[in-house]
Amino acid sequence: MQRRGRLLSALIILCCLCAAAVRAQQPNAGADTAPTRPPAYQVGEKLTYSVSFSTFAPAAYVELFVAGRATYFNRAGIELRAHVATVEAARATLYSINNDYVAYVDPSTGLPFHTQLTKRAPDAPTSVTSGSFDTDTSLLNAGVTSEDSAPATFDLLAALFYLRSLPLAPGATYPFSAQNGPTQYQAELRVLGRETVKTSAGSFNAIVAQVRVAKDAAANNLRTRIYFTDDERHVPVLFSVRLPAGEVRAELASADVAEPPLPAAIAEAQPTPTPRPTPTPKPTPREIAPKPLADLPFKIGEQLSFNFYLGAATQPVGTANFQVRQRGKFFNRDGILLSAVLFTTPAGQRLFPVSDKIDAYVDATTLLPYRTELQVQEGNHRVQGVVTIDQERGTAVVTDGKSLEIPVGTYDWVSILYALRSFDLTPPKRNALSLLINKQPRTLFITANKRETIELGGQRIPAVQLSLVTDDAQGDRLALRLWVSLDRRRLPLRITATTPIGPVRADLSIIPLTQQ
Repeated sequence: MQRRGRLLSALIILCCLCAAAVRAQQPNAGADTAPTRPPAYQVGEKLTYSVSFSTFAPAAYVELFVAGRATYFNRAGIELRAHVATVEAARATLYSINNDYVAYVDPSTGLPFHTQLTKRAPDAPTSVTSGSFDTDTSLLNAGVTSEDSAPATFDLLAALFYLRSLPLAPGATYPFSAQNGPTQYQAELRVLGRETVKTSAGSFNAIVAQVRVAKDAAANNLRTRIYFTDDERHVPVLFSVRLPAGEVRAELASADVAEPPLPAAIAEAQPTPTPRPTPTPKPTPREIAPKPLADLPFKIGEQLSFNFYLGAATQPVGTANFQVRQRGKFFNRDGILLSAVLFTTPAGQRLFPVSDKIDAYVDATTLLPYRTELQVQEGNHRVQGVVTIDQERGTAVVTDGKSLEIPVGTYDWVSILYALRSFDLTPPKRNALSLLINKQPRTLFITANKRETIELGGQRIPAVQLSLVTDDAQGDRLALRLWVSLDRRRLPLRITATTPIGPVRADLSIIPLTQQ
């Protein structure tokens, strides 16, 4: 348990700057005393980090997102979001973290005025803690005011952007205090020098800084280092923490900036473009009417984890984690964020290494995707980028910038896993829809073959067997079969396929004890 607690602390320090509110102070004598710049917020900036520890690569994922600039709680502000989650293997062996953070900050000072922390645990109700910041006096944390808090109090997200605004001059030392619950740490950020850092997102000229903690040997011995890009943005590209059992590293996996809409005053000043005729919508093979969110068989926060097995083996060669992350306004649309993380275990990596992360933003009513963010590493195959789908015009702009014509109502492979759960799956019903595969739209036929009871996790569960076949010449060459539960949730229970390396089976690893 002590090891788990230390690893949790390391992950939090890496990913959340001690998971605390940080109060910045003036730099030590002899440091660069130039004033800090106002925090630079680039709406749409999304930073994703892959956290590794020991044999767990990845052990966790972290996302930082500048979600918007608007009026919140009756004042102008910037909305900052973060998500920290350990992957399935690390949750079972080390520690379970699945937290969402939201901070609303003043755009000129970077000081927060409202925050929210959502904690999700596998066997416990979701916990939501909100706090309001009085930036003139003190911090109101979980409903308790700390009267001796200093005026310039930052929460964990605001703190990270504030540290990015520091001069970070070579040799400079910047003291700060960090608060984690009732515990406060007196620390300093010391700039050590410059290095070249290589991550999966690229190679960066970086400024190296180390966090030192006074009067706390355990925290100080972690020797936390943060590597910022050597430019005006000071993007943190690498965090590292030293444990007796090994090093924990959080590396930048992707950095993306979605173009925000033009402010109204600027938009009105632009010349009016020559109107183009709206193309006739392309026919769609989809046969299912859209369903409102209230009628969908899944809820926000639902997590599905699958273990992959090769042949008759009992040890998994891979894991896939799916999550209905949240509903909100993404890229100026009412949407739902669906997330998928897939990776092979050490045994599976010897056969075919996989480390994929995919985020799909789907319409909250139709579940049709309008944006898909990809980080795919499969053997020597690498894909990283964004696919933008215009469902009304029937076009998709893929990662290499190429525009494709697609049928209206085209899914990606993450969104289809959720959408098919709302289909009529009564045997022998056959549904047809468009699916974007390898930059090509394909018609996918989902046929309800028969009802049967399968055994999974020591339970016998009534299910319907589906066949998944595309419209190309060898559309059934993988013999894809999917079993979906017959209860209200329509859980995907098992999927099988025939691959060049042999038969593969993926089983849902957590089965609800009470079927709904």
